[in-house]
Amino acid sequence: MASRDLSLVLETMRADLKRSIQFWVSYSHDLEHGGFFNCLTQSGDVYDETKYVWLQGRQVWMYARLCRMMPEMATDEILQAAIKGADFLMEHAKDPATGKMVFSMIRTGPATKIQRTIFAECFYALALSELSAVTADSKYWNEAIAMLDRIVYWVREDDTAVGRPRLEGATPVNNLAVPMILLGLINQMSGIDISVRTKYLDLEQWCFDQALAHVQKDGHVILENVSPEGKELPGCEGRLMNPGHAIETGWFILEYLSAHPDVNNKEIIKKKALENFIEGSFTTGWDEEFGGIFYFLDSEGVTPVQLEWNMKLWWPHAESLIAFLVAYKTTKDTKYIDLFHKVFDYTYKNFVDVDNGEWFGYLDRRGEPVSTHKGAPFKGCFHVPRCLMMCVQILEQIINEQETGV
Repeated sequence: MASRDLSLVLETMRADLKRSIQFWVSYSHDLEHGGFFNCLTQSGDVYDETKYVWLQGRQVWMYARLCRMMPEMATDEILQAAIKGADFLMEHAKDPATGKMVFSMIRTGPATKIQRTIFAECFYALALSELSAVTADSKYWNEAIAMLDRIVYWVREDDTAVGRPRLEGATPVNNLAVPMILLGLINQMSGIDISVRTKYLDLEQWCFDQALAHVQKDGHVILENVSPEGKELPGCEGRLMNPGHAIETGWFILEYLSAHPDVNNKEIIKKKALENFIEGSFTTGWDEEFGGIFYFLDSEGVTPVQLEWNMKLWWPHAESLIAFLVAYKTTKDTKYIDLFHKVFDYTYKNFVDVDNGEWFGYLDRRGEPVSTHKGAPFKGCFHVPRCLMMCVQILEQIINEQETGV
């Protein structure tokens, strides 16, 4: 692919990043109570004041990451919003008795819902650790480490405090999201302080083992749920495929291997990340008739029970754009640039709102928006700007290598 073609893509994505960040800066900051408004219309109006902890943590992370990785885009307004957002979370979102995070809050901070998973806690630790790297304020790092210790205890030893009841008929499950997010969390925090990796070296291997257990049917599918022993589960849950999630896991693995080249069985793991998680999941998940990536699929070809299965959501496409550039960076195989362009063309035709900034989140199978909201309970300042920031950085690196021959 000629460098001038990638240069046009780079400029398009750089402009999109500026628009997207400006959207959240302009409309999401709660200047009265702290934190961020998450539920925003196409033009940025607040249609619900509920604050979702996943999205609060993700926005703190995104702002702090932008300040650290792209200082040319950072402003004092963005940094101060990240600090105020983190302080809002530390004050309101955690039960001091159990360390459990809430899932949602009213505007002023009191909780409305608790989710029986570890994901709010993971985004909290991601946010505070990244902010600590920007501010050098130890209170954020210490809180992130304490939360990481708690998460690892819940996952590896005793999850009682997570609050999920142990029902007699429930089948134990290894869900792909858990090893994926823990691998990403360890990668980020060890990048700030390498002692984190040393402390949790056994967790690193556990994450790889748990993630690779989802490669099933001789490598042809990535199942979202398997047994703790890595076996297929019966029924709809056991046949469920989430192509976007598998692709995201793939680039998480590649980035971890790049940062830590001494990982055991690195080449085997890299091969599975490239061929099974990224390329295979994309091939399976791409809608050949209308374009775009299906949200859910069934490994046996049965219609998934999730009614939104054939919708096209923003985040699998964002993760695919990242994944194909990371795959190219890893291998220098131009087929990944071609796949990147395939997703880029679909994305910029269907998701991107040039007039208002940010992307539409939810399209029907044919690519028409079923909701024009830019912010919602699971869509905030995260997947889009993270994608754009990473793609801009990698594209700059690729173009520089092409121009210099280095």
